[in-house]
Amino acid sequence: MKTTNILAKGLVAVAMVAPLVSCSDFLDTSSPSVVDSEFVFSNSTTAAAALDGAYFKWRGYANSLVFGAGLFYATDIVGSDIERHPEKFSAQPGRHYPETFYQNGTYAGQYGLLTYQKENTGGLYGAMFDVIGKANAIITAMENASNFAEKVDNATEPNSIAQIYGEAIALRATAYRELIKYFGDVPYNGKFGEAAGGIVSRDSVYDILIAQLRKVEPLMYVSGKLPGVPATEKDHFSRTYVQGLIGRMCLDAAGYQTRPNSMKYVNGKGEPLTFEKKGRENNGAFYGRRSDWQDLYRIAKEAYAQLLQNPGNVKFYTTDPRGADAQGREYNNPYQYFFQQMMNDDAAYADESIYEYPMQFGTESNERPYSSGRVSSGAKTAYPAKSYGQARIVPAYYYGKFDPKDKRRDVSACVTGSDGASHEVLIPFTPASTSKGGGITMNKFDENRQTTPNWKEQRKSGINGPYMRMSEIYLSYAEVCAVLGENGEAKRYLSLIRNRAFNSEAEADVDGFIAKCGSLLDAIIEERGFEFAGEGDRRWTLIRNGVIADRIRDMKNLMTAMVNGLKTNGYYRFENGNVISNYVWTKLVDAKGTNGYRLTTQCPAGKESDPVLYPGWRGQHDNWESMGCAAPAEGKTNLAIKGLFDQLTDAEIAALEADGYKKVDWGKGIVDNEDEYVKYYFYDYDYESAPIYLWPFTPNTLLSGGFANMYGFKQD
Repeated sequence: MKTTNILAKGLVAVAMVAPLVSCSDFLDTSSPSVVDSEFVFSNSTTAAAALDGAYFKWRGYANSLVFGAGLFYATDIVGSDIERHPEKFSAQPGRHYPETFYQNGTYAGQYGLLTYQKENTGGLYGAMFDVIGKANAIITAMENASNFAEKVDNATEPNSIAQIYGEAIALRATAYRELIKYFGDVPYNGKFGEAAGGIVSRDSVYDILIAQLRKVEPLMYVSGKLPGVPATEKDHFSRTYVQGLIGRMCLDAAGYQTRPNSMKYVNGKGEPLTFEKKGRENNGAFYGRRSDWQDLYRIAKEAYAQLLQNPGNVKFYTTDPRGADAQGREYNNPYQYFFQQMMNDDAAYADESIYEYPMQFGTESNERPYSSGRVSSGAKTAYPAKSYGQARIVPAYYYGKFDPKDKRRDVSACVTGSDGASHEVLIPFTPASTSKGGGITMNKFDENRQTTPNWKEQRKSGINGPYMRMSEIYLSYAEVCAVLGENGEAKRYLSLIRNRAFNSEAEADVDGFIAKCGSLLDAIIEERGFEFAGEGDRRWTLIRNGVIADRIRDMKNLMTAMVNGLKTNGYYRFENGNVISNYVWTKLVDAKGTNGYRLTTQCPAGKESDPVLYPGWRGQHDNWESMGCAAPAEGKTNLAIKGLFDQLTDAEIAALEADGYKKVDWGKGIVDNEDEYVKYYFYDYDYESAPIYLWPFTPNTLLSGGFANMYGFKQD
């Protein structure tokens, strides 16, 4: 969270860059020479101020469209084998059809184009071209400056001008990466003052952008060393970020994607490409990857290796630096620490972050914690001030795939939410978008965890958005090494990630995990699911690795078995020993009076039978009363839960009810809403057809661009 006035800083920067770009949108071809660009872009101070204006635009779009709301909200965060929507399918068809591959592609032609998209810069397509236009203005002006050859073309060491130029190149590449991910083949515009043309091969765009990034990367500074940027800030694109972005884009470009047969695919040199295809064609498109994909993996490996050799001030914690606090909380979870850092009330960024987009507390609309954080049923002036929580975890994944000893499980997902009045509540599986239903919530962002949360208004938490962090680099590097046959190095980095998620290497059991998954590469893909559960990474990772169909089928089978077990026996026992039952028993308790705190952390070893401390990383803010919340009756804020992971005996149930526990529906909610959890889970997907995961272009885009929709989408 940024408590400094980044909003004002951005507005000043916009004002400085505005005279350079007189166009009103990304298609305008006006010249950037309204003021003396030689003065502005040959000087690092004025050039940096101009770049801040482009960053300001990107940051707003990142929060609202790229990584908080928009198409990310509509599909990525809820549309994988492990992440789901909480509302009825019929209540949100404009999102649920794209999320589930448009009912195997058959619904693509009936999809309402503007349901989750907007025209111009109100939608992701126009917003990303707005960013590209601003980046192009800076890039073109810098390339025309008299000192460009000295500072960039002929330079061999980092310098402040090359750093700013590299940031602009990275900004353009980042925006194009998001465009291709959601729309496939798009127009390319690499020079300010020239209008974007028709749709071009995505592969040529990937190749061009990767080459540009590789050129500027050696001339940029690593994280923590950027001139004029405090070492603690992670809101600029460093060499570290560019190295990670090269790797990301190489894995994307090398991966499986759905492509229309009507396109002529070429590489960055204009040479025709061939493809390795999987499954059946669907709506005039095939699912495949470039035949030269291994070359891109080699480029990715080089970039990741350079990053790992010198990550700057980016850290990776294998132990939790917090220890215990004055209230008696035991932390002991380095994975948990990353998310807590972003919720702290200071101007710091998370140590493991390579790049975060910063959010202003109390003033800016902060979408991601609102829609993808721990769920609540509060409202304006509530504790917390939130009445939402759209993204949820598939129950069979929470129960059946997460190892009960994995410290990431409780950080990633939670069975309880907030009622908005300082009480913890169990979230039933009946469809709803608040804590009154929808099932297991995402848990990595929880306004209860802020020292001084914004209790006056929703969407104003000020929690930063994590866009790239070190664990992604470790797992991506492990992936490329495994693909290229360097198994020792791949296993080393997989082990670093997995071992820190358990109390010991024996518990992590990397060799056993690899054997269970079937291969080292499959283990890395699955580990990435545990590491990034609830963050929207999973859908794209499975698509580009060509395993999306297999994972969907496996999870659907597991959910079907779970539902059948609940129907037949009243419970279902998973392979890992966890049991989900139709009912659990709960009661509100005074956790502060008993434990000294309400907001729990990692469950202390040996306390797994404590119904308040296990599962961990839940509870309520320790002192909502100081912010005007009425004191809860008898201090009872936390929910004690029994029977969540095991089947209770009649004697145990009788004892619990004598102690004030109440029987409440749990797995029964899944059974009562079986269609939402099984039938509509990737509705009618046949596991063979090319997945239609992309989005249609909007009517204005089609009209102004002079091209047509593909993948079976309609044209108006």
